[in-house]
Amino acid sequence: MARTQAVDFDQRREAIAAAAAELIAKNGFLGASLIDIAASCNMSKSQLYHYFPAKEDILFAIIWRHVSNLVHLAKSIAARDLVADEQLRWLARIFMEAYSVARAPHIILLNETGNLPPEKRAVIKQAQRDVIEVADKFVVRQSFTLRNQPKQRLPYVMMFFSMINWAHTWFDRAGPVSEHKVADIATDMFLKGLPH
Repeated sequence: MARTQAVDFDQRREAIAAAAAELIAKNGFLGASLIDIAASCNMSKSQLYHYFPAKEDILFAIIWRHVSNLVHLAKSIAARDLVADEQLRWLARIFMEAYSVARAPHIILLNETGNLPPEKRAVIKQAQRDVIEVADKFVVRQSFTLRNQPKQRLPYVMMFFSMINWAHTWFDRAGPVSEHKVADIATDMFLKGLPH
């Protein structure tokens, strides 16, 4: 007889994924064992299998939740009636907020996607391409020169993301500079260069 799902099944899955994210961000995917993850959730390894059949399923759940949220945020900015430079500014701001709130999942997205099985990695890569496509449209609105040079635009789009994607390595929410200020600095440098 098949085991029935608990009423709080989805909430338990989310709690497991959140606990696993902290361990994986700290120790790496290969360094965080299922036993460690189960212990952090006060459950046995066999109980863990009820929620996630494999360790890679936990990894995918963490990354997918984070990256699908980024896609949603990017599309929400695209849907707003904003002038061209404000689109990039608000994209940077809303992404910096997401990165700082979900620091562990963001670290895992950047460092551990390669540990996913190929079919699940492809799903994540497509979501990342969806985000890049939105940003590409924002850049096109900014630059007449790049408008008809799609192959030349990608490096610019990726440089824009590089300024904020790795801020987690040094950014401190308790420090003197807010997420929005970091986002504004990145946007201004991207659009105008260093202040004179």
